Amino acid sequence: MKMEALAIPEVFLITPRVFGDARGFFMESWNRRAFADAGLDLDFVQDNHSRSQQGVLRGLHYQIRQPQGKLVRVVSGAVFDVAVDLRRSSPYFGQWVGATLSAENQQMLWVPPGFAHGFYVLSESADFLYKTTEFYVPEAERCVLWNDPDIAVDWPLLAGNPPLLAGKDAAGLALSACETFP
Repeated sequence: MKMEALAIPEVFLITPRVFGDARGFFMESWNRRAFADAGLDLDFVQDNHSRSQQGVLRGLHYQIRQPQGKLVRVVSGAVFDVAVDLRRSSPYFGQWVGATLSAENQQMLWVPPGFAHGFYVLSESADFLYKTTEFYVPEAERCVLWNDPDIAVDWPLLAGNPPLLAGKDAAGLALSACETFP
């Protein structure tokens, strides 16, 4: 696996080794030893799968208690995936990084605890898988407003159309009003 630190060095774009031929392909999407050798000694407790239609934006979500690290990937379609640093002690506080993840490029993103996470669906639909380091705690879930100008995520909105949002995402808070991490 190739692990590339992004502009926020704790966030990694991961490109697995893919072995393919006319029959299909094989790849490891998770290998504890390979990740530990790269400095990511992780213990996952939950796997999640979501399917969304084109134009859906999910996020920017995080848990204020039991913050989740997430290893995310797309197995059908394509998304623009974003991580926002919510650690006040970080020199990257309030900054974001993003990458296009797709079934075609088979890349993954490691989003550490202390970050908000979201994605925007670029393809007709997308199946999004992610492993988490903590269990989901509904009462601890928070949402940063997807279009907060202080963060200024450059979402690649299709044809300039507004994204399709869940009520909780439309009601997200500005970074300045959010609970954040030390």
